[in-house]
Amino acid sequence: MHSEAADKVDFSVIRYGQCWEDADVLLEALAISPGDVCVSIASAGDNTLALLARSPGRVIALDLSPAQLACLELRVAAYRTLSHPELLELLGSHPSVRRAELYERCRSQLSDSVRTFWDERHGAVESGIAGSGKFEHYFALFRRRVLPLIHSHAMVERLLQPRTLDERADFYARQWDTIRWRLLFRIFFSRFVMGRLGRDPHFFDYVDGSVADRILERGRYALVELDPAQNPYLQWILTGAHPSALPFALRPENFEPIRRNLDRLEWHCTTLEQFLDEHRELRVDRYNLSDIFEYMSAAHYASLLTRLVRAGRSGTRLAYWNMLAPRSRPDALAAELQPLSELAAELHRRDKAFFYNRFVVEAVR
Repeated sequence: MHSEAADKVDFSVIRYGQCWEDADVLLEALAISPGDVCVSIASAGDNTLALLARSPGRVIALDLSPAQLACLELRVAAYRTLSHPELLELLGSHPSVRRAELYERCRSQLSDSVRTFWDERHGAVESGIAGSGKFEHYFALFRRRVLPLIHSHAMVERLLQPRTLDERADFYARQWDTIRWRLLFRIFFSRFVMGRLGRDPHFFDYVDGSVADRILERGRYALVELDPAQNPYLQWILTGAHPSALPFALRPENFEPIRRNLDRLEWHCTTLEQFLDEHRELRVDRYNLSDIFEYMSAAHYASLLTRLVRAGRSGTRLAYWNMLAPRSRPDALAAELQPLSELAAELHRRDKAFFYNRFVVEAVR
């Protein structure tokens, strides 16, 4: 079975220097049991590593981008070699003046091709590898060039202070939600600008309606309904670091469980479709599918979903996000796949990676 994205998108560059899906809701959705076989879209590696904290039997990370797998491999080397505070420095979550030294300590753990990849990206290492992707560069442009035209640095710091729900609603209405905020936000997060500077334009092939309006609505949700003081994704967008909140894989309590289970992780540079073709005997218990269906036609999505179901077993769970293109179980699979709609809706209400319109959780019958 062929991959649509492979034909359209250049995957030779780092598109995501970090994962932009909330591992907290992912782990609750998947409910991994010790010994489970998990298949995970690699992306930058954070959420794939988060799965290891639940002691699965095997985690198989897949990505058709060598650059994304280089991000995962360097993270694995960092977990093996560095302390937890040093890991946060290397990634860019916390300030550092010694990232080149930290990378040098990890370097011997890398394969030859990945060592060459990062040796040629000295600037990305010095700046923090979690900020090395095209998507992070897009947010950095917003943070450095657009946000100062809307709000001062002091106002951003005020936004990130802990508040009650009522206090957040009042702050947003009175202080944050200005005409300039809405206007510049809609321009910068439009389909055109995001396609040129953030994501590949082909990622919008199956999206209808206003991209900016949907993201603006979800942005309000993140600033009011969720707590910015506890949101690592929002904090990175606004500050380029994690001043008071960390994603699951980077929290100190999860560092040792992940490190302890690194030998259960493997990664392959291939498409999900090709991997299934080459491993027809494999039975999978849990799928972290990121938002890969966003980039597929409805027909291709339904075909691949059928393959994933057939590679599972009764009770296998699948979790994935819809950002702008609606994807969920087609009626043709009703006898084989059960939507866990209430669980998914509750988790989506708590999803700190706020720009997704929907979180989908399904289980093989």
